[in-house]
Parts: sequence; C-alpha cells; structure tokens
Amino acid sequence: MTIVLWAVLPYLAVASLVGGTIWRRRHDRSGWTTKSSEIYGRTILGVAGPLFRYALAFVILGHVLGLVIPESWTRSAGVADTTYRQISMIGGTVAGVMALAGLAMLVHRRRTSGPVLSATTRHDRLMYVLLGGSLLLGTLCTIVANGNVAPYDYRLTIAPWFRGLFLLRPDASLMASVPVLYKLHVLVGMALIALFPFTRLVHVFAAPWSYVFRPSIVYRTPERWAARVRAPRRGWALLGRR
Repeated sequence: MTIVLWAVLPYLAVASLVGGTIWRRRHDRSGWTTKSSEIYGRTILGVAGPLFRYALAFVILGHVLGLVIPESWTRSAGVADTTYRQISMIGGTVAGVMALAGLAMLVHRRRTSGPVLSATTRHDRLMYVLLGGSLLLGTLCTIVANGNVAPYDYRLTIAPWFRGLFLLRPDASLMASVPVLYKLHVLVGMALIALFPFTRLVHVFAAPWSYVFRPSIVYRTPERWAARVRAPRRGWALLGRR
C-alpha cells in the first residue's frame, strides 16, 4: 500500500493533469475560460479575488522553497534551522489564513448569487472542497506540527521524497513515518492536481501571459487629421485672439 500511495499515485495524478488539460483544450475550448461573472457581487469579488490569488501565490511559493531547496542549502546560506522554522511558521500561517478567508468569501458569493450558483458544476463543487481541505490541512500542519516544542522537520522526509519524484526514483519508505496530518495534506493535494483540468481552475493556462512580453503599442494621429487639429490656446490668451 505504501508503494501505491507514494510511488504510483503521484504519477497518476500528473498523468490526469496533463492528459485532462490536453483533452479539454481540444474538445472544450468554449469552457476553457473561467466564465466571467463580475457583474454579480462585484464588491465582494473585488476583495476576495485578489486576496485569494495573492495569498495562494505565496502558499505555492512557500511549498516550492520548502520542498525543492534542500536543508543543507539553507544552512550553507547561513540560515539557522530555528530561523527557517519561524519564517516558515509565520509566513505559512498568514498566507494560509488569508487564502482560506478569500476562498470562504468566494464560496459565499457563489452560494448567494443565483446566476453564479447555476453556472457551478459538480466538479467545481468538488474542487472547492478539495482546495479548501488542502489549505486547511496545510495551515494546520504549519500551526500544529511546526508550533510544537519538538516540531516535525518535513525537509528530512517529505522534501527528499518529493524531489525523488522528479528524478523518477521516489523513495516511498520516507513517507512511512510522516505524521497523519501531513499525509492527508499530500493526498488531498494529489487529488486536487488530478481534478485540476476538469474544473474552472484550468483557466490559469488561458491567462494572457503574452501581454507581458508584447511590444508597446504606439498610437499616432493620421496625417490627414493632424492638419485639422488646432493648436491648444495658451492659458493667458485674450478672448477673441488666436
């Protein structure tokens, strides 16, 4: 069972992410975007949307730094384990709570707005449950496990296992002694990755990233109209004078 959970299931989740994204791109282009609903509950959306997105970005960044960067690298950089743990606990808690608050506001808006609720699919409902569960479990891991007198160092077990997945050499035995709270967090995260292409989260891949790199657009007045444009009058010009 350990091999299935920690050496097979992660690759099945990634296969679902890649294959589902390709399938939806080819067969559901009309539903690729998030189906904008800004006209409904714009006030709460203006607060909840940015709050959730920015907090989630920090959550993802924290996961990347904690799982990808080995513990020896941070020690070589002069960052003590206690300092790293404090930064991780404070930053992770703040980002997790903000993301949960933003998600709760978005779900409330979706539940209380008839047109928005009618456009919500069963996959979207499951996505909200998994996303909220993953954020809640991750925040609890940060507060409960790292806030103890003897905190659990996930960089000795979960991080090497995670890096081994990319090297196609996952060591499932590393996950055997991991606390249950962390295991649930990882399993819910894998379920969310597998479901990702079949929910509105897929609109992330449709973001207009090319706008950042496109050349500047220069607007010029056509020559035939430039001659008709009258020079602006000076502020101290007398009335009747040109």
